[in-house]
Amino acid sequence: MFFAQFLKNLVVEGDLTYIDHRGRTHHFGQGQVKGIEPVSVRLTDGAYDTRLGLRPLLAAGEAYMDGVLVIEQGTLFDFLALAMHNVAGRHRSKLLEFTQFFDFIGRWLQQYNPLSQARLNASHHYDISLAVYDLFLDPDRQYSCAYFERGDMTLEEAQLAKKRHIIAKLALEPGMKVLDIGCGWGGLALTLAREAKVDVTGITLSEQQLLEARKRAQAQRAENVRFELVDYREVGGKFDRVVSVGMFEHVGIAHFESFFQSVRDRLTDDGVALIHFICRADGPSTTNPWIRKYIFPGGYSPALSEVIPAIEKSGLIITDIEMLRLHYAKTLREWRRRFMANRAKAAERYDERFCRMWEFYLTGSEVAFRFQRHMVTQIQLAKRVDTLPLTRDYMMEEKLPLYRQQAE
Repeated sequence: MFFAQFLKNLVVEGDLTYIDHRGRTHHFGQGQVKGIEPVSVRLTDGAYDTRLGLRPLLAAGEAYMDGVLVIEQGTLFDFLALAMHNVAGRHRSKLLEFTQFFDFIGRWLQQYNPLSQARLNASHHYDISLAVYDLFLDPDRQYSCAYFERGDMTLEEAQLAKKRHIIAKLALEPGMKVLDIGCGWGGLALTLAREAKVDVTGITLSEQQLLEARKRAQAQRAENVRFELVDYREVGGKFDRVVSVGMFEHVGIAHFESFFQSVRDRLTDDGVALIHFICRADGPSTTNPWIRKYIFPGGYSPALSEVIPAIEKSGLIITDIEMLRLHYAKTLREWRRRFMANRAKAAERYDERFCRMWEFYLTGSEVAFRFQRHMVTQIQLAKRVDTLPLTRDYMMEEKLPLYRQQAE
């Protein structure tokens, strides 16, 4: 009863059939939404009805993980897309607005990430088996938005294009010292060192990422790359360039000023930084409670209106901003396709609930980029106004040698 009432208030557009735990059928929506198939879902356990009605953003993922929210027609993507399409269309229930209001009030506490908590949060997601990530990532294990310069690009091509796009924006010169904050499994750092002939220090809070990154550097005999288990607040020294890809989402709003002050302190006087992160185009909000609990504790994708004031207070100058809109939606769709193709392997290593959790995570994330105005931004920063050329033409000039090298 509770979940049916919630859906009635939410779903104005689209075609949704809901079968409750007593077998009663409810129809919601007026007509089909373009790109979203008609959906039929069934709830098999009445114990979830109240939870779904009162905390749908959390309980929907849990019910799907536990196998009691069953998609009988359409796909999980269709179900989540239909719901988020209606939320984006402002067809929001009063209850949903009420619960999100209290989430918003508590978001500073949710995102409070001192050193000890930041390490725990990183371990939660990144210290699981590397075999899981190999089910859906490209061989370089780029776990961030790819850059689709052409519509027919493969994931591998688009991830390489992303790295080269970053290289071009950094305006690197051989021998420069680069700090990679949140280096992951080392793919970007190794590419920077190899293609731009620079000296790279990569830092991470994940022990598993550190081990794999060092292993890769040793295998490639990359003497100009080193990896350390250290927080961005603990790094010393000066660097000509600072890059951070997909890490700022883990900083938390209480620490934005500290992050950009750290970037400023690490840069030489003529240094350049590039920060690549997920942002939202609809203003300050909160992290989805299911994502916060199961996937990225302490994480938050901010609005630019929350980020830019922190940059201004740091004294850094914004020299370029680029918005990558649907690139991450395309990336996530390919990750989801690959994960589902390898789903049986994940089930063998873990269990069905884990597979459902990962499927819900990848699907829900794609929906956020298609229907909730999430996108990726790359913000270029400098200490001095005259550090970089006055036009963006140099970025293409930086790319050309890399493409010639690939052709050879």
